[in-house]
Formats: sequence, C-alpha cells, structure tokens
Amino acid sequence: MILTSTDGQKNLPRYFATAFGVAQKGQNGRIDFAFDDGRIFRAEGPGAGPVCEVRIHDKGIFERLLREGQLGFCDAYLDGQWSTPDLQAFMDYIHADNEEVFDSFPGQKLVQLYEKFRFWMQGNSKGQARKNISYHYDLGNDFYGLWLDKTMTYSSAIFETGHENLEQAQTAKYASMVDQMGVKPGDHVLEIGCGWGGFAEYAAKERGLNVTCLTISKEQFKYAEDRIAAAGLQNMVTFKLQDYRDETGVYDGIASIEMFEAVGERYWPSYFSTVYGRLKKGGQATLQIITVRDDRFEDYRKSVDFIQKYIFPGGMLPSPLVLGREAEKAGLDCVKSIEFGESYSQTLRLWHSRFNDKWDQVAAMGFDDRFRRMWNFYLTSCAATFHYANCDVTQITLSKSE
Repeated sequence: MILTSTDGQKNLPRYFATAFGVAQKGQNGRIDFAFDDGRIFRAEGPGAGPVCEVRIHDKGIFERLLREGQLGFCDAYLDGQWSTPDLQAFMDYIHADNEEVFDSFPGQKLVQLYEKFRFWMQGNSKGQARKNISYHYDLGNDFYGLWLDKTMTYSSAIFETGHENLEQAQTAKYASMVDQMGVKPGDHVLEIGCGWGGFAEYAAKERGLNVTCLTISKEQFKYAEDRIAAAGLQNMVTFKLQDYRDETGVYDGIASIEMFEAVGERYWPSYFSTVYGRLKKGGQATLQIITVRDDRFEDYRKSVDFIQKYIFPGGMLPSPLVLGREAEKAGLDCVKSIEFGESYSQTLRLWHSRFNDKWDQVAAMGFDDRFRRMWNFYLTSCAATFHYANCDVTQITLSKSE
C-alpha cells in the first residue's frame, strides 16, 4: 500500500509523522519509507530526480532522527536500524538538492555543536596528525590492496574518455600532475604525502624525475620503500617518515595529491608557507585537492559531516576561492587549474564495486558488517556529492615568482 500522507494512519512509529513531513520538503526525486506491515509512505518533490527506498527495521529511528539530525540518521544506518536496496540511489537522492531537509530537525544544531567541538579537538598538530592519518591509512596495506587498482592509488583518477580502466585513468592523473608542474627529466621533485608510492614510481620510471617523498603513515612508508626497491629505483626516489613541516630541502617542483584535505583549516597557512619555502624561485607546485562549492563553504565549515566523523578525523575541505586566497597569502601565484569532479564520481563507484566484490576477503581480515556499512556509506555518499557538483576536485598549479 502506497501512501502520500500520514493522516488517519494508526500504529505509526513515534515522530514518524514529523519526519515524513520534513521529507516532503525535498525538491527533487522521490523517497519511499517501507515498513514491515506493507505500508509504504512516499514523499516526492516537484522536480525530477533519483528514486530511492528506505526500509525501516527499528521504529526508534525517527526519534533518533529528530534528536540527532543528519548524523543520527547516518549512525542509524551503521547500527542496522534501516537499510536500502540501493544505497547509491539513496545518496543520489540526498545530494540532488535535498540535503537541507535535515536542517529542519531540532537535534541537528545541538549535535553539530558537540561534533564540531570533538572535531576541533582532533586538529592536526604534528602529534594529532599522525593519529588522524593512522586512523584511516593504517587499516592495513592488504586491506587497500584488495580493491584498489594495481597502482595502489587512493585518490581521484582522470577518465579522459570515460572508457579507460581504473589503472589507465590513475596513470593519466599522474601524467597530468607532472605535465602541470612543468618539470623535466633530472629535476628534483618533493611529494608531500606519498601514499603507497604510485606517483613516485611513475615520476621516476616514466618521466626521469628524482623524487623525495614525505609520509607520516608507517604502513605506507614500508610499502612504498619496498615497492621502489622492487622497481630498482632507489637511486631516484627517497622516502622520509616525517611531517611536511619538518622538511628543509628546496626543489624544482612540488606535487601533493589529496593530502591537503587532511591538513585542517588551522594549518592551511603553514602548509602553503611550506610549499613556498621548499620551492625554488620560478618553480611550480601542482596540488590535487578536493573542494566544496564556494556558496556552501561557510555552512560546511560550521558543521561536521559523516566523512569527518568516521573516515577522516581532522580533515577539512577548502572552496576554490578560499584555496586561491590562502595560496596568495603565502606569496604563490595561481597559474592554472583543471577540474574533474565527474572523474572522481566514476572512481568512487568503481571502488565501491571492487570493495564489495572482495568483501569475503575483507571480512576474513576481521572487519565486521558495521565496518562494511560504514565504507559503503562513505563511498556512495562521496560518489553522489561529486556527481551533483556539491564537491569538485582540482589540480591547481602554483608558481613561486622569480
């Protein structure tokens, strides 16, 4: 039975009528709330958009939604209080200009105040930065190796035609980074945040560059060193297990791929002053950075989302305008930027598929169903936010003037 109103309906969960009234404020697409008794309550916006279904397993979810707002609803998914046959469709619905409905819940602001304080306490001082990075990246090289591509790259690829496989698209991203930097064979490049060494291997092997790589992840450091040794590139690539703020060398170019997001707003000035100080005059730095829309930045910076709470504690995205302003304050000039948000959406959808294809092996490592739900929530949410242009990813090239 499909219903579009709660009027006259009995035996409804406490606060469901209020929650359903809020859902009816959605602008695009349709969301159905399905109960075990066969009733389906449908909220449909005036505009076309994604169609999704939420299956209710615990009637206490709506009290939690009113009390805790958006994060409470996210937590309820992790706890198994609701599910959906198509999580990506649900995320697409939320990001299709329907996110603001959560602002109507009384608990939204109160929970955000608490989470913002907790988030502030996780700021990226040198000691806390190591803890924050370890929280995510030290889940184990074997874990990431199961579902990343052969390059072991955990950042957006560039799909130039849309038909490349993931490995080809990741290599295209690396090529673009080197091209934007304007460096030549024999030059010495600093990589701030090196992941598992994919860019360093490409830059040395395919482009003849010498690369010094910085990381604060012990797991990644060991993997990357072994990788470069196996490739016979030890004479061209050096790894340092240290904070970027402790580097003292000067380089022809600087590369940094999706490391800035983990820096934290309080430390943006020190990041850019480090880039300026480590770059030769006339040199260029190419940074791949995720951005949030300019018109949403102030609201975003005042809140804490699911990604900041569960996936990247201490992380913070800039907007394009803020990014350019912070770079200019440090004396860097913006030379060029390219944006490829839809490529990130495609990358994330592939990761989501690969992660679930390998779930039996992931579970054998000791990860439980709640962990699976958390990662599925994370990957599908991010795929949607890039597809609907609420976030973008850019390769911005900065120069240090002569």
